[in-house]
Amino acid sequence: MASTPIRIGLISDTHDLMRPEAKRALHGVGHILHAGDICGGEVLAELAQIAPVTAVRGNNDRGAWVGKLRETELVEIGGISIYILHDLSALDIDPRAAGVHAVISGHSHKPLVEERDGVLFVNPGSAGPRRFSLPISLGFIEIASGKVSASLLTLQT
Repeated sequence: MASTPIRIGLISDTHDLMRPEAKRALHGVGHILHAGDICGGEVLAELAQIAPVTAVRGNNDRGAWVGKLRETELVEIGGISIYILHDLSALDIDPRAAGVHAVISGHSHKPLVEERDGVLFVNPGSAGPRRFSLPISLGFIEIASGKVSASLLTLQT
């Protein structure tokens, strides 16, 4: 008997802007992973009204509100191990050797879904203020029958 698929929302680089379009897109996910550059605790509070949130600190996250945010997080959801960090160039583990199924990062504002050596790498892009000509986007991971897949969504703003 197949298990019910789990849908996880991926967001990054909100830079203190929680767009209504992003909140609508994330409605119904079972968990939200924020890959840093949050820039304000209000964003995390708004996301927490949608689903449980795991967030990491980005290079622009400073001040008392940052509290206990770490630079990396390793979470297991639906039997899948997911490593979260802000800047992929700071990756400090060998994901495949560590048994990680997916690596989530932000920082570049460039959306990406790519498989490398059997590990899914996802950058949901930026859901915050527009930067250059890059899209406003977020992403999703779906876990079903022990498999993980990812998709991106460009927000119409």
